[in-house]
This record gives sequence, C-alpha cells and structure tokens, in this order.
Amino acid sequence: MRKATLAAFGAIQAILLAWWAAYHPGLFSRDSVLYLSHTVAGPWVSDHSWVYDALLWLSFTVTGDLAAVTLLQTTAMAAALVFLAVSLRRVGAPPRATLALAVLLPLLPPVGAFTVTLWKDVPFTLCVMTACAVACRPMTGRTVLALGALLLGVGLFRPNGFMVAGVALVLLLIVVRGRRVRLAAVGAAATALPILLTAVVLPKAGIQPPAPTTTYQTAFADLGYVYRRHPLWFDQRDLAVLTQVAPLSRWWKAGECGTVNETIWRADFDRTASDRLSGELMGIWLRLLRTHPGELISARLCRGAIAWRISAYTDQGPSGLTYHFSRRPTADSYVGPGKIADFPGRAEVFTLRPLWPWLYGVADAWVVWTYSLDWLLWRGALWCYVTYAALGLAALARRDRAMLAAAAVVAGQQISVLVNSAAQDFRYMASPIYVGMLMLPLLVVSLWRLGRSIAHRNRVDPGSEATIMESA
Repeated sequence: MRKATLAAFGAIQAILLAWWAAYHPGLFSRDSVLYLSHTVAGPWVSDHSWVYDALLWLSFTVTGDLAAVTLLQTTAMAAALVFLAVSLRRVGAPPRATLALAVLLPLLPPVGAFTVTLWKDVPFTLCVMTACAVACRPMTGRTVLALGALLLGVGLFRPNGFMVAGVALVLLLIVVRGRRVRLAAVGAAATALPILLTAVVLPKAGIQPPAPTTTYQTAFADLGYVYRRHPLWFDQRDLAVLTQVAPLSRWWKAGECGTVNETIWRADFDRTASDRLSGELMGIWLRLLRTHPGELISARLCRGAIAWRISAYTDQGPSGLTYHFSRRPTADSYVGPGKIADFPGRAEVFTLRPLWPWLYGVADAWVVWTYSLDWLLWRGALWCYVTYAALGLAALARRDRAMLAAAAVVAGQQISVLVNSAAQDFRYMASPIYVGMLMLPLLVVSLWRLGRSIAHRNRVDPGSEATIMESA
C-alpha cells in the first residue's frame, strides 16, 4: 500500500503542476494584491492573514515573484489529499477506491485551479482537510497535539478561523472517546492564540488590527437587510447615524442580503465614517437583535446560503450566485489602477504568465465549462451532507460515535460560514467539497453493508426489517 500511496502523491503532484504551469505564477484577486501591498507599500494590517501576508512578502523579497508560494501549495495539497484518503481507511473507506478518487480530484477546477490561487483560503483549507484526516485516527496524545496545531493553523490563516476552530472543538469534545480534558485544553489554547496575537502582540510589532468596518461588516450588512424590509423600525437618531455613513438609498440596496459587497464596497459608502461610528452602528444592531432576532437570523441564513443551500440563491438576485475566482490577466484589470497602494514590481508579479499558452487555454476553458455544474462542483453544502451520511452510517454500523470526529470538523466550518458569511464565495466552503467527495466510496460501501445487513436479518427474522430501519 505504501507504493500505491507514493504513486498517488506523485500523480496528484503532476496534475497540480500542470495547473501551476497553466496559471503561472498563480490566480489572484483584489485580496491577493492587498496581501502584498500590506507588507511592501504599507501599512501592514492583520485584516486578512498576517502569516500568509508574510509568506508572500518572503517569496517576493527573495525571488522577486510569487510562484514559489503557489508551487508550495501544490505540494501541500497533494500531501493533504493523500493523507486524508489514507486516513479514511480507519473509518471503513475502501482504500484503493478512495486513493484512486484522490488522484482524480485535482483534475476538477475547484481543486486544481484553487490550489494555484494566491488566497489565504488555500492554506486554511489544507488545515481543515488535514484536521479531518487526523480526527479519523485514535485519540492519542499525538493526535491531540496534531489537532491543536491544525486548529491553530485554521485560526492563523483566516481572521474568523477561530470560529471554525471553536465550533469544531466543541463538537469534537462531544463525539470523541478519551483525552477530552487534554483536547479541551490544547484546542482552547489553539483557538484563543490567534485572537490574542491580533489584539495584543501584533500591534506592538507594527501590524495594525483590522478596521472596525472589516470586523463588523456582516453586522452592517444586516442593518441594510432590515432597513430595506422594515424602515419604520429605525428612528430619527438611527437614520442620522446611517446617513453619515451612506445615503439611505445605499442601505436599501444593501438589503439584497446575499453579500456584504453591496454595503461596504461601494463608492457612496464612507468607510472612514463607518469606522468612526462603528459603536453607534453596532448599538443599532444589538437593539435589533434584542427586539427582532428573527430578522437578523433571516439575514444570516440568506448570506450564509453557500453553507446550507445546494443550489445557487438566484431568488436573491446576482448576489446569490456563487463567486468562483478571478481569472483576469492583470491586477489592474481586476482592482483598477490606483485602487490599491502600488509598489515596484506589482504589475509584474500580478500578471498571468503561463508557461505554456496552449495549456492555459485548455485549463481556462475547462474552468468556465464547470461553472454550469455550480451546484455540484462549486458549492459545499451538498458535500457536507454526503460527509454526514457516510460517517453517520459508518458510526451506526460500528456503534461508535467517535467515528463522527471528522464530521465534527466539517460541521465546524459549515456552521461558522452559516452564522458569519460575507458572501456566496466558493472558497469559504472548499474543504467540505474535497472531504465530501473523498467520502463517496465510504458512503457507497456503507449503504451496501446496510443493505446486506437488512437482507440477512430478513432471512433470519422476516419481521426485523422495520426494527433495523428504526434503529438506523
């Protein structure tokens, strides 16, 4: 099996290298440009991931390019996919079929093209995937330490990753057997450390904390959602605060609810004013939470649809459609010249330079075609449910709830995105897609075993089928 594992790693790495050559030095977005401008042009702000910012800065400083980062991501993804496939054997997944599926996954754009994108979400996804793999193993002291390190990575590579880590930790403590006290201590420390670093340590090193508007952007979008539906719930003092930040017409448009972009990323929204008045705005939000919690829950369900709804949220307009990633050839074509602090070399590093143009053409056409299968390939909710079904049946067969540990990690991400999502971005749910797809062999085998068990019980006791189904 070791030879098969190494062969699978080599095959996955080769496929991902093809994506890397096609989109060299890597796909990027507005956020990608911000990562590097923080560190090169300043000021350095921790509103994304200061660890990933530092990686890009190191690559740019040492090599003059960013290709080293995306190349490293291909190797890390190959290792994570193989490790997850091998680990799933411990919960009953057929090893050969699961490993073969792991080799095929990088052919899909949500895996291959995503891996070579300059996004903090790539290492974040790698940490979640690997945490799922580790959770499949017996809860030994080494397993606890590994989970702690991975939950720390989850928090370091996304500003709100501590929510994913925290929810996953609580669910893990419910389902695992043994080492609960140690897991609670290690997991709590891993969850709290990124918050402590951002609030206390990094400012002393000259890295500024996120602006209030960045921190409270989902709450500000909630205000637009409620204002559009119930404008009379806002008194004159509320309206005076809102109009200092943006015209009431902007708050009404922000009520589309599928994304925060209609709120904070429009020219008529004054981010400086919203930073200054963040306390007053949050005061309005907290009052609405006390008096009309259902409306705020409705807003979060809408914006978090990427976490629970299989199909695109088209009934909420364009903001309900899944955002995949930018494939524009230059930074300025995406963010616009002068929109983000410039620095020497920006134009060169944020320009697609495919190593083989023909390969770029094939890869890009393949990416665009898969958008037609958005619900299947680009949205993670379906694959969360596949994961829960596969592991639930496996746990039922063995009567061991500890086999749900990997599902607890996936649920941690799903619940966190549902509660606090900024938009319908596929990258927020990338790891559940990968984990869920690798669960397919386990799901098939579990259903087959359940069918055989029912058939066997019926032969022994024809009246037992109802009892079996009820217990299932």
